[in-house]
Amino acid sequence: MTQSAHAYAYLRPSAVLDGADGRRLDLATSGGATPLGAAANPRFFAGFLADPAPAAAALLAVADVAAARYYQPQLRASLDPVVTANGDRLRFESFSGCCGVYARLDVLQAGLDGDDIGHGTTNVDVNNPLREALTRIGPADPLHLAVGPDALEVTTFDGPLVEKKMPLPERWLRGFAETQVTAAGFDLRAELPAAEAVRFLRSLPRGGRSSVGWVVPAGRTLRPTTRPVPGAVCLPGPERLVALQRVLRHALALRVYGPASPRGPLASAWEVVLPGMRLTLTLSPDASRGFSGEGGVLGALATGTAEQDAELVSVLLAWEPRIDIADLAEQSGLTPARVRAALTRLGTAGQIGYDTAEAAYFHRRLPYDAGRAEAANPRLRAARALAASGAVRLEEGGATAVVTVDDHVQRVRTDEAGRVSCTCLWWAKYRGGRGPCKHALAVGIVRETATGAGA
Repeated sequence: MTQSAHAYAYLRPSAVLDGADGRRLDLATSGGATPLGAAANPRFFAGFLADPAPAAAALLAVADVAAARYYQPQLRASLDPVVTANGDRLRFESFSGCCGVYARLDVLQAGLDGDDIGHGTTNVDVNNPLREALTRIGPADPLHLAVGPDALEVTTFDGPLVEKKMPLPERWLRGFAETQVTAAGFDLRAELPAAEAVRFLRSLPRGGRSSVGWVVPAGRTLRPTTRPVPGAVCLPGPERLVALQRVLRHALALRVYGPASPRGPLASAWEVVLPGMRLTLTLSPDASRGFSGEGGVLGALATGTAEQDAELVSVLLAWEPRIDIADLAEQSGLTPARVRAALTRLGTAGQIGYDTAEAAYFHRRLPYDAGRAEAANPRLRAARALAASGAVRLEEGGATAVVTVDDHVQRVRTDEAGRVSCTCLWWAKYRGGRGPCKHALAVGIVRETATGAGA
């Protein structure tokens, strides 16, 4: 697996500190992006958490996912969570080492009481002493939150006191990109009140062999089912929801999101509503199948217009908590479809996330670029090679194309609704469920060139 080293540099470890005016949760920040450019240790917020106990438990849940591998768990993972300040909220994100679980804690304005919330994205230090201290936060403990260093304290340090170098696998990078594409296809499928939410989540297995199951709304609860009946939601590897156990006693409701048409193993999102906060876990279609191989971003990456459009759209983003497609289309002069493709491409650079609760994209900046995700994808590399070698022949009418690979010939068809199919084994196995095959991608590249769409 290809991976690079990502360096974290903190002025001091994150900690829960006791002082004359109460307890203080100091979250140390590493290098990040802000509206004024790159910052070594940005400061995003200082104030109080409205509900300290559920906030501490939810932060621990995000850290649990960052430290976990749900597939091949004997291999340890530990990546510091990402925090984004969107002006009206703080978002804490993490991804499991196996690339199969994405966690996000949204601390909304109602959950914060303090100065203005800044704008930008950075990593925050989560260490073992901090985790232990967070477990001792009680409901009656006022808790001051500082995300980033106090400027007066920074002047007493000559340089970073805490440095970490963590391996950053390419699969992890691609997984972040694929998750936002997958989640954008979700709808709210069920909502359970607090008591039913707790009962359902506590009934799930916490260990043992992973399995793919289904649940279907039944009144105020969820009922397990053995097959994807209409209205069912896939629950792939229910033991991967174990991080939600930390927040159950604070839960107000459980919301479940998934695609409208159940067919085969599918991803799903599980959101626990907390006082002034939301904690969401998004599960890949199978514990052994991480988000990095889903291929949902490949269509946008293969088009020439998306690359150019992404450069334009990125200039218009300003860490908005909700990105309005229509507004971006008006500002950029692009069609809504091209804006969505541009956002998908920006997602591969870590600049876009998707909030299922609000059915909207949001802006953040992770420390990598689109070129790395594109270069690391074997299907896209193969498709570009096929297109460049002249292996694709468009037949009259344009609905069918022939792709010749060595001594094999594959036929790619596009129906009137724009749905693509191929005669290759990949398509026969996945039926488009893991993105387009290399032949369909190559045909799209050649067709765009032939029609001048990239001009």
